[in-house]
Amino acid sequence: MRTSRDLRTILVLVALWTAPVAACATPPVVSSLVVTATAYNSLPEQTSHPADVAAWGDKLEPGMKAIAVSPDLLDAGLKRGTKVQIEGLKGEYLVLDRMPDRWDNRIDIYMGEDERAARDWGVREVRIKWKPVRD
Repeated sequence: MRTSRDLRTILVLVALWTAPVAACATPPVVSSLVVTATAYNSLPEQTSHPADVAAWGDKLEPGMKAIAVSPDLLDAGLKRGTKVQIEGLKGEYLVLDRMPDRWDNRIDIYMGEDERAARDWGVREVRIKWKPVRD
């Protein structure tokens, strides 16, 4: 029959054995940044490329929650497929498009074919949050 001392020893050994595993299982850090946010549409007159095809070949359809990001934000970890929360908007948006090199610290929110909604959005400063995507 085991004594309480034996049980304590076993518990201590189990705790020491599992501690390194638990330390490696920390949740990913959430990144946050204030950016300039504009809006865009999938209309032929707004691009020289097919209006409904994003930079990486994803097909954009009205109703999708997608954003384009400036090149510096790609470097900051907002890679294709990253889920982003945008202050003031419900839900999560996917990074599916890339903005031209002339823009920095900027996102462009996809608003389908609703040109009025994009104009009403205008230009705003918003906080975005995302979890890093693993390669």
